[in-house]
Amino acid sequence: MVSCDGLSVEFGGTVLFENISFVINDKDRIALMGKNGAGKSTLLKILAGERAPSRGVISAPKDSLIAYLPQHLMTEDGRTVLEEASQAFKHLHDIEAQIADYNRQLEERTDYDSEEYYKLIEDLSAISEKYYAIDNTHFAEDVEKVLLGLGFKREELNRQTSELSGGWRMRIELAKILLRKPDVILLDEPTNHLDMESIIWLEEFLINQAKAVVLISHDKSFVDNVTNRTIELTMGRIYDYKVNYSHYLELRKERREQQQRQYDDQQKMIAETKDFIERFKGTYSKTLQVQSRVKMLEKLELIEVDEIDTSALKLKFPPSPRSGNFPVIMDGVGKSYPVESAGGKGESALPAFKTIFSNASLTIDRGDKVAFVGRNGEGKSTLVKCIMKEIDHDGKLTLGHNVQIGYFAQNQASLLDENLTVFQTIDDIAVGDIRSKIRDLLGAFMFGRDDVDKKVKVLSGGERTRLAMIKLLLEPVNLLILDEPTNHLDLRTKDILKQALLAFDGTLIVVSHDRDFLDGLVTKVYEFGNGQVKEHLETIQGFLDKKKMEQLREIEIKTHLPA
Repeated sequence: MVSCDGLSVEFGGTVLFENISFVINDKDRIALMGKNGAGKSTLLKILAGERAPSRGVISAPKDSLIAYLPQHLMTEDGRTVLEEASQAFKHLHDIEAQIADYNRQLEERTDYDSEEYYKLIEDLSAISEKYYAIDNTHFAEDVEKVLLGLGFKREELNRQTSELSGGWRMRIELAKILLRKPDVILLDEPTNHLDMESIIWLEEFLINQAKAVVLISHDKSFVDNVTNRTIELTMGRIYDYKVNYSHYLELRKERREQQQRQYDDQQKMIAETKDFIERFKGTYSKTLQVQSRVKMLEKLELIEVDEIDTSALKLKFPPSPRSGNFPVIMDGVGKSYPVESAGGKGESALPAFKTIFSNASLTIDRGDKVAFVGRNGEGKSTLVKCIMKEIDHDGKLTLGHNVQIGYFAQNQASLLDENLTVFQTIDDIAVGDIRSKIRDLLGAFMFGRDDVDKKVKVLSGGERTRLAMIKLLLEPVNLLILDEPTNHLDLRTKDILKQALLAFDGTLIVVSHDRDFLDGLVTKVYEFGNGQVKEHLETIQGFLDKKKMEQLREIEIKTHLPA
């Protein structure tokens, strides 16, 4: 159990939150919610011990372990994936070394009757009891199981961490946390670098094996599936709900309606009281009543209505020019990359190739809204690049008549010029009449009057993503390709983008692992895996239901295999 008592945080006289108290119990899975800037990440860092509150204390049992998924990476170069993940058990090696040191001292010392000798025996007994209580017999298997669950392939476990991207390093950090089996797990946007299968695996792990969890996430499905409690930070206070996110939204709406009624009643009473005071303040017979009402107003505790983030992304795609009936046709499309030569040397050496996918044959009709899903590294973004004609490929890929492509890459936000202002970024690419409406367009994307002159380098990830999206609106397109468009977007903005895509009258291809975003948006799913691209003529939920059944069947088969 972790107890938070009277926590307050102030920045230069501005109060972020004040005098908040709550308890984290075993098996609590808490979603930390609130608008941007409410202090969610700050509170998580305080719980992790990475920063101190201005006032208040956090107390926990002496031996409890609180683990935090850091925003900065802790992986060290010079280790393999397996070796780095095994650092989760470094404390066991430290205990073993301590036990060995105690035994060495007992062998060397001769003061058998001294207090120090008895103290040494007691310390050895205590640490040995602690060590042997830990089941470390299968830790190598546990490391492998967790890494595979988070998306690593078995042959990748011996790769050097220096070869990995930031996203894959983050997975190793997450694996180390899960392997330590802490009393409280603190996660800040854990799904940003995970594919769909890894997210589902993480859900199952947190639900079935974790003790207490506190997380911040914009993945609605993930939050709903994992959490059983919601703590909302708003206006410097907290509201604690013993329900998941969806149910919390309903209760929050009811709470605010009740607050609004109480506020309206109080304001009416205040107005009537002030009117009474003004009418009778010079009347001798009413002097006592007037004074009484003045004192009452002075002591009155004013009711506040929780603020609602009224800023909203107003997103509408322009009408699409009409394309041919089949914007994308593929026949036997594949992509391979050369690797080290195999078999012999010199001219006789045979070139070796790594196949990403092969023999992909599919047709996308005009107006289709489809999803590309699968593990990271299985070729989703590669096929998009083939469609964009950025890379060559095997087979035949034909774009239909009058196809005009709008493309949002997952690294689009990072490609922005950091030295330009928000206004300059759009002004440089806008042509025609839209140039006179740039400020209106930026305002529609939640860039206020003061924001348009900010340099791109000071923008958050979500702000950069919104800025990059504006480019999609500057020219009408009829084939929209979005590669992980929801990374760094909050729940509200994701919903607004989804509604705009539903109204988009062109053809849509979305590469995403965000189930909630895809649910109700796409009607066809292309699954990438094992070098193949499979077509599923169903919604994302139908696809996931089927996949879950297949996974369970595979688990059953593995479980019943003879030893």
